[in-house]
Amino acid sequence: FAFNSSSSRSNKEAESMGAPSFEPLRDIISGAIMAATSVPQLIAYAETVGYAGYRGLSTAGPPLLAWGVATGSPWMNAGVTSLTAVMAKTDLGGEAYVAQYGEEEYVKLVAAYSLYVGVASIVMALIGFGKLAQKAPTAVKTGFKWGCELGVLSSALPNGLYAFGSTLKANVATSVFGDVVKTVKGVVPGATGVSGVCNILYAVTNPQTWDVVAALLFISCTLFVMKGKAYLPKSLPPGSEVVLATAAATVFSVFYGYEGGVVGEIPTLDSDAGLSIGPIKIPIEVMDIKGLLNVPIAERCFGGSMVKLFITAAIFSAINFLSIVGIASGFESDNNVSWSAPRELIAQGVSNIAAGAVGSAPVSGSMSRSLVSRMTGATSKLACIITALLWIYMMPYMSVMSPTPKAALSAVIVSAVVKNVVMPKKLLALKGTDFIVGVGTAATTAITSPTLGFGAGMVMYIVISIVAGKDSKKKVA
Repeated sequence: FAFNSSSSRSNKEAESMGAPSFEPLRDIISGAIMAATSVPQLIAYAETVGYAGYRGLSTAGPPLLAWGVATGSPWMNAGVTSLTAVMAKTDLGGEAYVAQYGEEEYVKLVAAYSLYVGVASIVMALIGFGKLAQKAPTAVKTGFKWGCELGVLSSALPNGLYAFGSTLKANVATSVFGDVVKTVKGVVPGATGVSGVCNILYAVTNPQTWDVVAALLFISCTLFVMKGKAYLPKSLPPGSEVVLATAAATVFSVFYGYEGGVVGEIPTLDSDAGLSIGPIKIPIEVMDIKGLLNVPIAERCFGGSMVKLFITAAIFSAINFLSIVGIASGFESDNNVSWSAPRELIAQGVSNIAAGAVGSAPVSGSMSRSLVSRMTGATSKLACIITALLWIYMMPYMSVMSPTPKAALSAVIVSAVVKNVVMPKKLLALKGTDFIVGVGTAATTAITSPTLGFGAGMVMYIVISIVAGKDSKKKVA
């Protein structure tokens, strides 16, 4: 029960004294817990981006290591999140790109995009955007969050309810929902989110098309991850329910010959491969940076316009940073831990450049991992550095995840968002014009894309504020 007493003591110290005093042993323990409990998420979010799940494992360490060096927060963690995964896939047209050019080319595309997002983050920090981002309207942020969570749900359902995700997509294409997708995209070509919305509607209204075994795995794992914590020993660290659900599904897959989609083979580096820094050997594969700069990302994804690419990367960076603002502000109000907006935006930029260098999707602050870091007694950013190093050096032993069903990984993703999607309390709590802006932002984000949705929400907020201001002046006159 040492874990519980240590973490509760750490939280009490933080609440009364601000950031806790540095204790490396606590950081090592917290970092190890985080490394173990986050593995299923790494694989699941890689699948959400649109490439093989093992890539989430092989590329997670370096961005978090860079983040740990640059951040000023003792608890904040960063990595690919459900939001950054969906945004990257949507902005780059992931499914269509893989179908046309193959997965290896898509990995290069995603890595190049991470570099642009990283550079945009640093530039925006230098011109003072960090402090401005803290003033984003609550209505826009609330609606945007719900729209993105619906996108996360739509990305997870295909592998959750069906043995293979392609089954749902094929069924939708030949149904009335497929006609809806074509009609909407004919009017608004950038409405990539409508496909996900129609996937959800088809799956929910046609349960007879589900694969029985995959659906049972998915539903049982989702329920366990969401409710299992209440029935587990309190001595277990946060996130244990995720590890246990994934482990049980993996055992089932091995002993019962599960025939649905699984993680698959996890390649390992050659013994002489990796990055060498003096006598230290780091087992990571670094991509050709010059080659990434020559990836035709503007030509293939942004209509040949570098300006559009830079603007989209800047918007992506801004939206990413809102997550960091929310996490850091929470720690400041709850635990009196001060933070610097420019520094954290630069940390976001540095970690995204590191992400691009190893082939990862863009990264941002992770609320769930940051809260776990605080709960497990971390006292400094050394904890997330330990997590990063463990991910890097334990990669050769991750083949144990090869038979893990994708249905179980989808459950990990869905359990994080389904409650708020079904009952969006914060969205419904908005009043008056804020409610209109919030719902409008949510709908636009869900049907089109996160980037367009956030932009549309800001435009709605500004227009309605101007109109409301004029009306109030007329009444006074």
